[in-house]
Amino acid sequence: MATVLGINSVFHDPAAAVVVDGRIVAAAEEERFSRRKHGKDPVPFSTWEVPGAAAAWCLEAAGLAPGDVDAIGYSYDPALAPAPNGDITADGWEDLRTLFAARAPRFLASALPGLDVSGFQHVAHHVAHAASAYLAAPFGSSAVMVVDGRGERASYLAGHVVDGRLEVLARQELPSSLGLLYEELTAHLGFRRSSDEYKVMALAAYAEPDHLDHFRTAVRVRDDGGFDVDPVDWSAFAPARAAEERLGDDHARLAATVQIRLEEVLLELAAWLHERTGEQALTMAGGVALNCVANSRLYREGPFSDVWVQPAAGDAGTALGSALYLAHALGDPVEPMATAALGRGWDDDAIEATLRTAAVGYTRPPDVAEAVAEVLAANGIVAWFQGRSEFGPRALGHRSLLAHPGFDNLARLNDVKGREQFRPVAPMVLAERAAELFEGGPIPSPHMLFTHRVRSEWRDRIPTVVHVDGTARIQTVDAADEPLTARLLAAFARRTGLPVVVNTSLNTAGRPMVDSPRDALECFGSSPVDALAIGPFLVPRTRSAPTTLAGSTVSSGAGVASATRAAGTRAPEALAQ
Repeated sequence: MATVLGINSVFHDPAAAVVVDGRIVAAAEEERFSRRKHGKDPVPFSTWEVPGAAAAWCLEAAGLAPGDVDAIGYSYDPALAPAPNGDITADGWEDLRTLFAARAPRFLASALPGLDVSGFQHVAHHVAHAASAYLAAPFGSSAVMVVDGRGERASYLAGHVVDGRLEVLARQELPSSLGLLYEELTAHLGFRRSSDEYKVMALAAYAEPDHLDHFRTAVRVRDDGGFDVDPVDWSAFAPARAAEERLGDDHARLAATVQIRLEEVLLELAAWLHERTGEQALTMAGGVALNCVANSRLYREGPFSDVWVQPAAGDAGTALGSALYLAHALGDPVEPMATAALGRGWDDDAIEATLRTAAVGYTRPPDVAEAVAEVLAANGIVAWFQGRSEFGPRALGHRSLLAHPGFDNLARLNDVKGREQFRPVAPMVLAERAAELFEGGPIPSPHMLFTHRVRSEWRDRIPTVVHVDGTARIQTVDAADEPLTARLLAAFARRTGLPVVVNTSLNTAGRPMVDSPRDALECFGSSPVDALAIGPFLVPRTRSAPTTLAGSTVSSGAGVASATRAAGTRAPEALAQ
C-alpha cells in the first residue's frame, strides 16, 4: 500500500494529486492558489514552476507530510521527447521543456522540503492521460482514447485496458495533431491559442459548415488507426481576426467546418478501436475530450454503448493519471473516481470568520437551499460556494453562478462574467427529471461533458440554457451524491415548476474559478450579483430593476428580455464581442 503524489508541470494547467492506498484523496490545480489562469504565463510555459502550493495542499488534505510520499509520478517523459534541434521543435521550447522535465526532481525537492525523490518516475504524457480515464472510470475493462495537442512527440493514443493493464494499439506522432489543428483555428479566430478552444466549439453552432470536402482531404484517418493532418491556409477560408475585432459569418462557418470534421475523425478512430477491442465502454482523456459536442456525437453515433470522459480531461488531469498509474503499478487496488470535488473546502467556522473579517452583512437562514431558491425564483443571480472545489474546468455546483432559466438571462450572465455574448451557459437538472427535458445524450451526466437536445416542449420554458442549435450541456444532480444542490433544485422547482437552474462557473473573464472564501468575496464584490451563498450563510445585495417573464414582472438585477433565444434563431448581434 502506497502514498503516491502526481504532478503535471510541463505544459499548461499545472496540478497535483494524491492517491493513498489506491484511493483518490485530493487533486487541485495550481491556478486556484496562484490566481493565474491556467497556472502560468502562456509563452514560454514555465516548466520549472512546479505546482508547489497545490502539491502541499494535497498532502495536507491527506494528513501527510512530504516525507510520507512513497512514489512521485511526473506526467512527461523526456526520454520520449524529440531529439534536441530535431524536426519537432518550436523555437527551441521543446528542448527547454525536455531539459527542465529531466530536472523536475530537483525542483520538487526544493518546493516540498523533506520530499524523498528517490521514488520519482517519469510517466509518458499520454499514458498519464489514459490512466486518468481508464483507472478512474467504473469499468474493469475498456477501450481508451487520448486526443490532445501534443505529448512528448505524439498527439494521440488508442489502447485496450483489461484489469488496469494498458495495451497501446495505436499512436499518432507529430506533426499531425487534431488538438493542434483546433488550436491553430482558435488563434486564427482571435482567441487564446491553447485555452480558448471551447469558444470555437460554441461559435460553430452559429453557422453551417463550408469547405468540408477540403478538410476531409486535409485530415484523413489511416488503416493503422492513426491519421494525417496537412497544413491549412486558414486565410483562404476566413480572414485572421484580432481579439478586439468583430466575428463574422465566415469565421463561424470555418469553426463549424472544423468542428464537424473533428467529430467525423473521432467517429472513424472509435470504429477502428472498437473493431480491435470488442469493448462496450470507451474511456477518454486529453484536451480534445473536453469537446462536449464531439463527445455527444461519439455517444450517439459511435460503436460504444458507454462513453466515460475524465472530468479533468485536460493536462491538469495528467497529475491524477500519473498518480493512479504508479499506484496500480505498485500493486494497490485502485478505486474509481467517485467525485470531481477533490479540491479545497472550508468548514462553517472558517467561512464565518472570513465574513466577519470582511465586515459584510450576512445571515444564516434555516436552510440556505430554500433561501437561495427564493432569490433565484425572483430572478436574482446567486454566487454559490459550497463544499470542496471541483477538479477540472467545469463548475459542478460547488463554485457556481446560478440563475433562473425561464428568463432570458444569457446576455445578463455574460455581462456579469465579462465574456463574449455568443457563449452559452449550462443547466443543472434533477437527475430523476432529466429525461423529461433532454434527449440524445447519456443520462445521468454529472460532469457536464456532453450536450443533449432540449425537448421541443421545454425550449421556450428554459430559454437561457438553450444554445442556438437547440442543445444544452447538462449536469444531472443526484441527491445521493449532492444532497444540498439537489435540495436547492427541488425548492426551485416547487416555486417555478422548473427542475432546472442555470449553472456557470463562479469567475469573471480571464480569472480562474473562485476557490477560497476570500476569492468568493472578491468576485461578489466586483460583480453585479444579487447574493452570495457561502456555506450555510447568505450575503445579500439590494437593488431592483424590472424584468419580464411570460407577461409577469418581478424585481431583480439588470434583466434582459429577448425573443432571439428560440432554438435555431440567431440575434443580429450574436457574433459581436
